[in-house]
Amino acid sequence: MLDHITLDGGTIAVDVTGTGPLVVLAHGMGDSRHSYRFLVPELVAAGYRVANVDLRGCGDSSTGWAGYSRTDIAGDLVAVIRHLGGPAVVVGQSISGGAATIAAADAPGLVAGLVELAPFTRAQSFDLGGFLRNRNRHRSGTVQLAKVMTAGSLPGWLAYLDIAVPTKPSDWAGERRRIEDSLRQPERMAVLRAMTKTSPADAGARLADVRCPVLVVEGGADPDWADPAAEGRRVVGDLPSGLGELAVIDGAGHYPHTETPAEVLALLLPFLTRVCAPSAVADDRA
Repeated sequence: MLDHITLDGGTIAVDVTGTGPLVVLAHGMGDSRHSYRFLVPELVAAGYRVANVDLRGCGDSSTGWAGYSRTDIAGDLVAVIRHLGGPAVVVGQSISGGAATIAAADAPGLVAGLVELAPFTRAQSFDLGGFLRNRNRHRSGTVQLAKVMTAGSLPGWLAYLDIAVPTKPSDWAGERRRIEDSLRQPERMAVLRAMTKTSPADAGARLADVRCPVLVVEGGADPDWADPAAEGRRVVGDLPSGLGELAVIDGAGHYPHTETPAEVLALLLPFLTRVCAPSAVADDRA
C-alpha cells in the first residue's frame, strides 16, 4: 500500500507491506524504493511489516525541499516511524546510513536497531594513496561522481553505477533504464546533485549518541572507498563500545542489497531476530 505522508516542505512516499515488527528501508541518492525490490518480499515472508521509503526528492516523493542533508532525511525517517507506529529497525544505504544514524540518536525510543549498507556516515578525508593505487575502481568512481557534483552529469552518474554495481542483477538493464528515465527529469537530477554536495559530518557527530545495536555491511569492491572494510571499522569504532558489528561481502560494490541480496538477507534476518522480534521490541518512549 503506497502512502503519502505530508510534512513541512513536501510529501514522502512510503510503500507498506506485511505485518509484524516494523522495518524501515531507506535507499541511497539517485535511486528510489525500488532499490530494495529483492529484499522486501523476503522480509515480509519472514514476518515483518516493511515500510519502503522514497527519500525526499526521489521516486514518488515530492521535489523542491529546502535541504537534502542527512539531518533533513533523518527527520523524515522519524516522521515515517511515528506515522506508522514504531519502534522500527531502520535499514539505510549510502546517504541513508548516515541519516539513520541521526534518526537513532534523535529518537532512541523509536529506533530499535540500525543496519547501514555501504554507509556514508563519517566526514571523509581524501586518501591520495588509495586514489592513486586503486585506478580501476576507486579513482574511476570518484571521477564520475565529481562530474555529477559539478555539472549534474547524467552520463557521469550512469558510468558511476556501472562501476558501483560490479555484479549486475538479472534485471539490471531495465533497472538502469528506470534510473536514467527518472534522472532525465531536471528536478530529480537537481536533487541528486544537491545530495552529492552534502557532508556526512552531521551523521559522524552523532555516532557516539546512538544507543541501539548497529550492523554495518560493506561491499568489498565498493568504489567509494579505497578500503571499504577500513571505513566500516571506523564507523563501528565511533559507536559506543559493543553496539556495532561489521560484515564485508566480498565482490559486492556500493549496492550489496541489489547485487548480493541473499548474502545481505543472511546477515539481516538474524540481526532482526535479535533486536526486533515481537518479544524484543521496546515500548515507544519517544
